[in-house]
Amino acid sequence: MKKQLHPNATWYFRIGVYSSFIFLIIFLFFFSIAFVSDKNLDSRIPLLNYIFYGLVGLIIVIIIFGEIYARMAYNRWFYEFSESGVRLERGIIWKRYSNIPYDRIQNVDITRGIIARIFGFSTVMIQTAGYSVPNKNMVAEGYIPAVSISEAENIQKLVMKHISKKGIRQGL
Repeated sequence: MKKQLHPNATWYFRIGVYSSFIFLIIFLFFFSIAFVSDKNLDSRIPLLNYIFYGLVGLIIVIIIFGEIYARMAYNRWFYEFSESGVRLERGIIWKRYSNIPYDRIQNVDITRGIIARIFGFSTVMIQTAGYSVPNKNMVAEGYIPAVSISEAENIQKLVMKHISKKGIRQGL
């Protein structure tokens, strides 16, 4: 049965969008101030008004975009545990499906950053053998970004139980 992320995961996605655009806003602000400082005082006031309203408009667009992205990302991120492995499904435009057999899983880590602690969720990292493909976030192959704290601990116990069964069958 497919499971969805913690309901507060939308904040995780929103903050990701906002942090991506904060540098753009800061750059545009300082660029516009430098542009206006070369003008005389009488011609600066209308330009400052345009710059102010332009930046406010940009911030509103980013907030709307962040909200849409957060809801779409949350509604399209699923995980499932079967007898053979872990299945992850995510993506808005390009869907990504990952199947991780229990035979390849080496470890399960639970992390709780500051945002996760504030909103009451954990991140589960399922580390696999041989996964050395560098990706942009430098995360494990089995990355579940926002599940409740109790669900994260249950996932860890379930996966570790499957790993220990695998070790017994192989004579380790």
